[in-house]
Amino acid sequence: MDFFSTSDLIGSLPILALSLFSLIALTANALLKNSARTVFFISVVGLLIAIGCAVYTFPMNATAFSDMLLVGGYASFFGVLFLVIALFSIFIAKPYLEREQFHLGEYYVLILLATIGMLMLGAAADLITVFLGVEVMSVAFYVLAGFFRTKNASNESALKYFLLGAFATGFLLYGIALIYGTTGTTNLLRIVTLYPQAFGEPLHIIGWGLILIGFGFKVAAVPFHMWVPDVYEGAPTSVTAFMSTGGKAAAFSAFVIAFSVPLSMKDDRLMMVLAVLAAGSMLLGNWFGLSQMNLKRMLAYSSIAHAGYMLVGLASATSIGQQGIAFYLVSYAFTNLGAFGIITMLEKENGTNLNYEDYAGLAKRKPLLAALMAMFMFSLTGIPPFAGFVGKYYLFASAVQANLTWLAIFGVITSLFSTYYYLRIVVFMYFRPAVNHEELTLSKLTYTTVIACGIAIVLFGVLPWLIFDFLKSIF
Repeated sequence: MDFFSTSDLIGSLPILALSLFSLIALTANALLKNSARTVFFISVVGLLIAIGCAVYTFPMNATAFSDMLLVGGYASFFGVLFLVIALFSIFIAKPYLEREQFHLGEYYVLILLATIGMLMLGAAADLITVFLGVEVMSVAFYVLAGFFRTKNASNESALKYFLLGAFATGFLLYGIALIYGTTGTTNLLRIVTLYPQAFGEPLHIIGWGLILIGFGFKVAAVPFHMWVPDVYEGAPTSVTAFMSTGGKAAAFSAFVIAFSVPLSMKDDRLMMVLAVLAAGSMLLGNWFGLSQMNLKRMLAYSSIAHAGYMLVGLASATSIGQQGIAFYLVSYAFTNLGAFGIITMLEKENGTNLNYEDYAGLAKRKPLLAALMAMFMFSLTGIPPFAGFVGKYYLFASAVQANLTWLAIFGVITSLFSTYYYLRIVVFMYFRPAVNHEELTLSKLTYTTVIACGIAIVLFGVLPWLIFDFLKSIF
């Protein structure tokens, strides 16, 4: 009896290819002295080959390993996104880690392992696969958050993330157990066939509620957001960039898959719970973002608010909402990677140069860098012609379509709060005299990556159909 077929192996090529290269990178790191550069190149090659595999599997709309994994379409789209995020993240990380004197090969191995977990989440057709993906990704994140092991802030962020993450995973696992107990399966494709009868079971509803708590923690939605500011601030900046983009995109990709089952019933109770979570995240994230002086903490609260915007698309329970989430994740990933890339270039070895005042007069010292930072802030605010505007438009339009007009209006109002703390940095860069006159030496690798992110948010803002053509064939 064959446990798996050739089609299973071909369908899971991106995961298998990246797993192989992560093992090669791990072996090289163990056997070679001063292996960081070698492991970096192995990781880059592995990610590029995995991207090729994900593109190759895109036309295959199937499942693999007894319906445990989705193949092609949805899984390939998100697979390419996660792999590009990982690639850009290690480009940003290399010069930053060299400057901080923590350029170690295991960093890249952990990035690859976290990305494997993300690929599993994006391709999950079973709640067990969701759990495995969450754990593989999260364990790598716990270690990465504490990567600067000689720095107290990094250790503290890793410990907070680990303790709260383990607690949230317990909710997720208990929810999966209750759903299995009431349906006899953990496979999402089979659970679909048991609707709407399964919702008559109180334990089944409780199971979905517990899974919602688990996902709420992973996407940093209110009231499961308390870990975000401290973890984002304490973790190495390159890790924060990867965590805030890849981690959030992976969690939302699984969130959409898992909750497309109960949301397909247009259950008013569930839609209202998600709408309240969205409203709370948008309000609290933007409100507390107003008082932040540290840019990493500001972007942490911003991340909570953006989770709220994406939950609007989920609460609408429409295909436009799901397309809006996918597009928003792409625009948010490039915008945040670009912003954090600039922060890694300007941050000093002792962890300073992270406040608004430190960016005063940047437009005169480095005009292109200031222009790129302004573009990223405009995109996060939702100002056209940047990709952030198109993403918000689709998310709020999906809420109106689902008769949640109040939520769309609430989202627009809370977005107005964010204009203060996003545009504040633009004011400092262009209209305040420089406080710091030190000569800035910037990494070419990071600079090139940041420019690529800037081009991407303009391109997708002006030509959003480049992504929506793919999304319409998926949803």
